[in-house]
Amino acid sequence: MPVLSSQPIRAKSLTRANLEKPSPLLRSRMPNIKVFSGTSHPDLAQRIVDRLGIDIGKVVTKKFSNLETCVEIGESVRGEDVYIVQSGSGEINDNLMELLIMINACKIASASRVTAVIPCFPYARQDKKDKSRAPISAKLVANMLSVAGADHIITMDLHASQIQGFFDIPVDNLYAEPAVLKWIKENIPEWRNSIIVSPDAGGAKRVTSIADRLNVEFALIHKERKKANEVACMVLVGDVKDRVAILVDDMADTCGTICHAAEKLMEAGATKVYAILTHGIFSGPAISRINNACFEAVVVTNTIPQDEHMKECPKIQCIDVSMMFAEAVRRTHNGESVSYLFSNVPY
Repeated sequence: MPVLSSQPIRAKSLTRANLEKPSPLLRSRMPNIKVFSGTSHPDLAQRIVDRLGIDIGKVVTKKFSNLETCVEIGESVRGEDVYIVQSGSGEINDNLMELLIMINACKIASASRVTAVIPCFPYARQDKKDKSRAPISAKLVANMLSVAGADHIITMDLHASQIQGFFDIPVDNLYAEPAVLKWIKENIPEWRNSIIVSPDAGGAKRVTSIADRLNVEFALIHKERKKANEVACMVLVGDVKDRVAILVDDMADTCGTICHAAEKLMEAGATKVYAILTHGIFSGPAISRINNACFEAVVVTNTIPQDEHMKECPKIQCIDVSMMFAEAVRRTHNGESVSYLFSNVPY
C-alpha cells in the first residue's frame, strides 16, 4: 500500500521568466487583430480602425473581364483574429460575393477566427415565406456566410431579429437606439413634447422602447400593401395633434411609406415631422420624394454610405455609428461582454 506524504504540495515557483512568458492558452485566446475592408463602405472601415488605433489590412479586390470577383489578401493572417467590414449596400450581389470570398480566403490562410462585420445585412427583408413559393433568402445568406467560414457575425438593427436564429454561429445584433436617443436630445429642442411614431406594425417594439426611454407617448400607422414597395392605405392609431412627430424605422428604400406617413401626420395636426432611420438605402425615386415631402430632417446612420445622398438632398443628416462597431470589435477581440452597447453609446 503506497504511503501518503504528509508534506503539503508546493506550487511551482513563479520566477520572472515564468511571469514574462505568456502561456500557450493565453496566446491562443488573444491572437493579434486584423481588420480588412471590402469595397462597399471603406469610409466606415477606416473610421473603425482609427478608433481602434490600428492600420487597415492590405487587400486588393478586382474583377476579371468576365466580371468574376478576385480577392488578394496582402498580408499574413495565420493565427490572427480577422474582422472583415462589408455592408449590404450598392451592388449588393457583388458585395456579398466579395465578402464570401474574403472570408474564405482568410479561413484557408489559417486565420484563428473570422468575423464578418455587416452593418446592413443583405436580403434581410426576405426573412419569411409570406406567400406561396416565396424564398427565405435571408436564411440562404446565413448559410452561405457559415459555409464560407465565418465564425461570428456583427450587424446592426436586423429587419427581423429572428434572423439571428438562421445562424448556427454567434450573431451580435447591435442597436442604433442609443445613438438615436442621443441625437433626438441634442437636435430636437421640443423633444419633450414629441410623439414617436412607427410607420408600420412591425416596428411597434422599436418605437415603444424609444418612447419609454424618452418618457413620451407613441403612435402607430397601420398600412396595407398591394405589393412590395407599394402602399395601399394607411390608418393612424394615436393622437399627434400639436406635437412634434418623430417617425422611427429600421430602413427606408424607395421612401414611399415614410413620405405617405409624414403626410398623414401633418393632416392629423403634427407641428413638425422628423424621420429617423437606421439604414438609408434610398433607391429609385427616394431622394426626389424626400425633397418634396414635409420633413424637417431625415436622419440616417452611416451603415450605408450617405455622402452622395446628402449632396442631393439637404434634409438628410447622418449619425456616425462607427464607434459602436469599433467597440464591439474591441470587446469581441478581448473576450468582453457586448451587451453594454445595447443601451449605451461608447465615448
